[in-house]
Formats: sequence, structure tokens, C-alpha cells
Amino acid sequence: MPSLKFRRQVPFGTYHADFCSHAAKLIVEVDGDDHAMRVTTDAIRTRFLENEGYRVIRFANSDVMDNIDDVVTLIAAAAPMQKGRL
Repeated sequence: MPSLKFRRQVPFGTYHADFCSHAAKLIVEVDGDDHAMRVTTDAIRTRFLENEGYRVIRFANSDVMDNIDDVVTLIAAAAPMQKGRL
């Protein structure tokens, strides 16, 4: 698995990404139960972040808490393989 470095609460315009790897151009969002009510808002936010050149992947809090190994595997699979950049 690549060695990814993430920063948390990274500002992007009026938004903050939960976790961001600038080298991998990857944003990981961890959504609580309230995000089910904010589908449109989240879609607008995701589109903004993608227009900034980042890939956005989302996980539910419950997935992170209950299936962390699967979450880590999916994050690693989403990261581009770039020698010496991750």
C-alpha cells in the first residue's frame, strides 16, 4: 500500500475537506448521519472540490468505526500510484 500523507480540515474556498492528500490529489470525507439530509449540498461541495482537481471519496462514520480495514483498502485503491510523490 502506498504511504499517503493526509492533512485534516484543509480549507478550499468556503469549504473544509475532512482529510486531504495534496500529492495524491485525493480528499476523504467522513459523513455523519446528518449528511443523508444534505445530499444536494454535498453534491455541490464535491463538484467544487473536483473542479479544483481532486478526487473525492466519501465514507459513513459507521464504516470508519466498524470497517476501518476496508476503508483503508478503498482509500489506497483510490490513490494514484506516483513514485516518490506519496
